[in-house]
Amino acid sequence: MERWIIPEQDNSKVSYLGEPNDASHRSAEASYTDPISVSDLQEIVFVIQSQSNSFHMSWAERQRADLLQQTQSLTQTPPPVLLLHSLTDNEGDWSILPLLPYFSSLFGKNSSWLVFLEEETNVKVTKLLQALRKFDRRKEWFLGKPLHDEESTIIHHYAFAENPSIFKYPDFSAAWALSIPLLDRLANKVRDDPLKSDFTIDLKHEVALYIWENGQGPRLTAVPELCTEPEHSPTAQHCATTLRRPAPLCGEPVKKEDIFVAVKTCKKFHSERVPVVKKTWEREASLLEYYSDHTDPSIPTIDLGVPNTERDQVQAMEMPWHGEVRGVVIEGRIFCSLLAPPPEPYMHFLPQRGHCGKTFAILERYISDAVPKTSWLLVVDDDTLISLPRLHMLLSCYDPSEPVCLGERYGYGLGQGGYSYITGGGGMVFSRAAVVRLLASDCKCYSNDAPDDMVLGMCLNALGLPVTHSSLFHQARPEDYSRDFLAHQVPISFHKHWNIDPVAVFNRWLKDESMSTSPHGLNKSTKEEL
Repeated sequence: MERWIIPEQDNSKVSYLGEPNDASHRSAEASYTDPISVSDLQEIVFVIQSQSNSFHMSWAERQRADLLQQTQSLTQTPPPVLLLHSLTDNEGDWSILPLLPYFSSLFGKNSSWLVFLEEETNVKVTKLLQALRKFDRRKEWFLGKPLHDEESTIIHHYAFAENPSIFKYPDFSAAWALSIPLLDRLANKVRDDPLKSDFTIDLKHEVALYIWENGQGPRLTAVPELCTEPEHSPTAQHCATTLRRPAPLCGEPVKKEDIFVAVKTCKKFHSERVPVVKKTWEREASLLEYYSDHTDPSIPTIDLGVPNTERDQVQAMEMPWHGEVRGVVIEGRIFCSLLAPPPEPYMHFLPQRGHCGKTFAILERYISDAVPKTSWLLVVDDDTLISLPRLHMLLSCYDPSEPVCLGERYGYGLGQGGYSYITGGGGMVFSRAAVVRLLASDCKCYSNDAPDDMVLGMCLNALGLPVTHSSLFHQARPEDYSRDFLAHQVPISFHKHWNIDPVAVFNRWLKDESMSTSPHGLNKSTKEEL
C-alpha cells in the first residue's frame, strides 16, 4: 500500500488545506495587465518533476529555493512547491497519473492551477501568473508548449498514423499546467478506473493521450509564454519559462580511462553493425570490449559463453504482459514478470533476442580482475550511436560512489505497483557501486534470453535503487522524436539503423569535431546544454 506524505514545507500547510480563501470567489475575468495579487499566487501549486538521485535532488532544491525567493516579495504565504520524488513511496510517481488523486485531495478545494516543472525549467513567476490569468480557472484547461510528430513513430505506438501532426502534446521542459476542474475530473477517473498495467515510453505523449480521452477530454492549449529558449536569450523577453543553463556543468569531464564500455553484438552483425561503431564513436573509448556469441579476432570479440537465442513465435517470448507468471527471487522476495502475447501496439517493441544472460555476464566480468577497474560501466547495443565526450561531461554531475543507474527511463505497470528500467538501446550507465549492489543481491535472469533492461529494472526496484532518467539518451532514431523537442538538446545517444544512414546520423547529431570550436563540439554552449 502506498504511503502519502504531506509536504514538509512549513509555511505551505495553511492556505491550501483550510477553508476556501477569497481568491476562490474572485472574478475569472481579471485583466491580463492588472497587478499581480496575493490571491493569484496562492492559487498555484508548483510540482518539480524531481528525481531521487543526490545530484537531481540538489538541483531541484535550488529550483524550489528560487521559486520561493521570487514569491517573497509578493506574499508572506508562499505557494506550495512540491518535489515529485518525495511525495509518496510509490515507484511510479514520476509517471504523474497515479498521483492525480493525491493532488486533488490536497489542493482541489483551494487552488486553481497545478503547474509542473522539470528540473531545468527556469520560471519568472510574475509573468507565469499573468499568462495563467488569460484562462478561466473554472473551466478545464490543459496548457503547455505543443510538440507534434512529423511522422508516425514507434515510441508513440504509431498513433495518428494518417496525420501524426494533428495531435499535440506538451514539451515538459517548458512547464505544463492543469486547471483544478480538469485535475479533479482526472483524479476521479483514476479512482474509478484504475490505470492499466501498461508501458510508459514517452510520458509527455501518454499524459496528453490520457487527458484527451479519445476526443472526450480537452486538447493541449498552446501558451506562447511557455518557452524553451535559453534563460538569457534575447528572444525570450516575453517568456514566463525558459531553460536554465548550468555553467560550468559540474566540474571536469570524467576521464575516458574511467569508463569501461561494453558493446553487445552477435555473429550475424559482425560485418553489418560493428563497422559502424568503428567508423563513428569507438575511437573515443579508452576501454572497450565487444561481447558476442562468436569469437572473432579481427574485431576482436569475446564469447562469454551465452548463446544468442532467437525465437520464432511471439508466444514464446518472455515479456511482462498479462499472462503466465515468471519471476526473479531477490533477497528472499519474489518479483514477477509475465508471459503471454502482447497487445497489438506493443508488437513493435518485442526484440528478436533477449540479452539478459549476456548482460549479467558483462556485469560479472566488469567487477572481476579480467578488466581494468573503473568507476563507470556503459553497456550499449551494436546499433547504438553515442557521443562519449558528451557522456563524459554528463557523468561529471554524478557520484560513482553512489549506486547510479542512468539512461532513458521507461516504466511498466507503474499504476499497479510496477517498476522503472533503463531502456537498453539508448545505453545503460552504471556506477561501480550499482553493479556491486546488483550482483550482491543474487538477482539473476529467469532465462538467458529474457529482456535484460527489464529484468535489471525489476532487480533495482526490489533493492530500492533509483533509476535516473536523462532525456539526452534516446531509444529510437532522431526521426522518431519531435523536431522541436530535439532542437533544445545536445543529445548523447540514438538507437537503431533502420531506414537511415547511421554514419550520417552520427555525424549530424553526435559528432564533435573539436573540443573548442566546432558548432557541434563541446564548446561552452554545448557544456551548458548538457
